Amino acid sequence: MPIKVENLTKEFNGRKVLNNISFEVATGEILSIVGFSGSGKSTVLKILSGLLEKDSGNITIDEGDIAMVFQYSALFDSLNVFDNISFALQERKEYKHKYTKMQLKEIVAKSLATVGLSGIEDKFPYELSGGMQKRVSLARAIVTKPAFILYDEPTAGLDPVASTVIEDYILRLRDETKATSIVVTHQMSTITRCSDKVIMLYDGNIVFRGTPEELCKGETPYTKQFITASTQGPMKIAASGLI
Repeated sequence: MPIKVENLTKEFNGRKVLNNISFEVATGEILSIVGFSGSGKSTVLKILSGLLEKDSGNITIDEGDIAMVFQYSALFDSLNVFDNISFALQERKEYKHKYTKMQLKEIVAKSLATVGLSGIEDKFPYELSGGMQKRVSLARAIVTKPAFILYDEPTAGLDPVASTVIEDYILRLRDETKATSIVVTHQMSTITRCSDKVIMLYDGNIVFRGTPEELCKGETPYTKQFITASTQGPMKIAASGLI
């Protein structure tokens, strides 16, 4: 199994954000991690990507590069699109000096074409719409030909049409790169269109696991509350986020 997580635990200030959770993701599969704000979804991605240390548990990930698509694109404002996309190839020691300038241009051009943004290499992030910035972040993610792509709220802040465009590209990147993917999201269209499997987190635990179709049936108190966005149910919500 390309990604296998066993008994993963993470605590912040005495609160277990993740409490012995376990899940697996098969080759080429897209797993969506869902839940209300504060349920620990992004914490899982940060641990898998190495941005955060786990407290305990075992994580097994097959060999291959891991790419992260951040919630708000996380582009470098001072760099143009070309330098943003090629940053890893220019700065990471395993890629530095591997490619000529011409080769970098070809790689960046191909990545941009994959997300439908050819010819914008010289533009800066402030010159792009939110949806275009998201697509540039997708192009940046695939330049290292990753075996794994982690998406943190990829449609956050986008209108419905722009969200659909990003969802289309998530599926296209899966089909073209064969990457194994995890998508953290709360958006139903992303869950239903992009997911092979879904897990729902609440209070540090997995309270649902199954298919998007099973989630949408709302047959458990947790899934019913989530799909109806209700304040009534087992998941308690405070003004500052999930209790």
